Amino acid sequence: MSKQPVRGVEVDSLPEEVIAEYLQHHPDFFERHAALLTRLKLPHGRGSSAISLVERQVAVLREKNEKAEAQLHDLVGVARDNDALADKIHKLSRRLIRARTAEALVDALEASLREDFGASEWLMVLAPAAESGFHQITSRHLRLVEPTAAELKMFETLFSGGKPRCGQIRDSQRDFLFGTGTIEIGSAALVPLGPQAAAGLLAIGSPDTERFSPAMSTEFLARIGELVSEAVGAV
Repeated sequence: MSKQPVRGVEVDSLPEEVIAEYLQHHPDFFERHAALLTRLKLPHGRGSSAISLVERQVAVLREKNEKAEAQLHDLVGVARDNDALADKIHKLSRRLIRARTAEALVDALEASLREDFGASEWLMVLAPAAESGFHQITSRHLRLVEPTAAELKMFETLFSGGKPRCGQIRDSQRDFLFGTGTIEIGSAALVPLGPQAAAGLLAIGSPDTERFSPAMSTEFLARIGELVSEAVGAV
């Protein structure tokens, strides 16, 4: 291969890094040497045919634009989902505000979780004071325990962390919350309640193993927990 000198420097002897750095610091190079754009040929990104540098740049920009549009579409989808969740939590807030008694609170929570969140399998576990109105309620969605109940020790890490947890739960937890061998629970969300209310938790179960993933955000669940805690403490 013959070497063409450029101003006393053999082109083949120039490292690629030097050429790349020069072009990076002189982006107007091809404006001053426009004829090169039609002579340079590059392999097509999606085939074996050769295209000009300008065509390759257009193709790269088109691919970047497609990726940007896809990212924007995803962001819009997330924003819409968040708006929908915020609206559901707003409805829950209104229901809880209207609840004046413990029974009305449980009914409001049941209606919201079933109608707005599509959750039919859920349980609120509370250790209320003796004079609490919750002692007068009979509901499959409410279980009262003593503050020192051994069952609560199964959720010590949940209470100590103070944040909702999602994913699969231990068999002992599942059996305590949803019954033994009666309901298939693939995943669950556990939301600690407090400190305004007595020690307790809100458990929402689903037969879908991916419904409550450990990777999902728990921000909205935390807000639900705060609302329920305040409501329980107020009735």
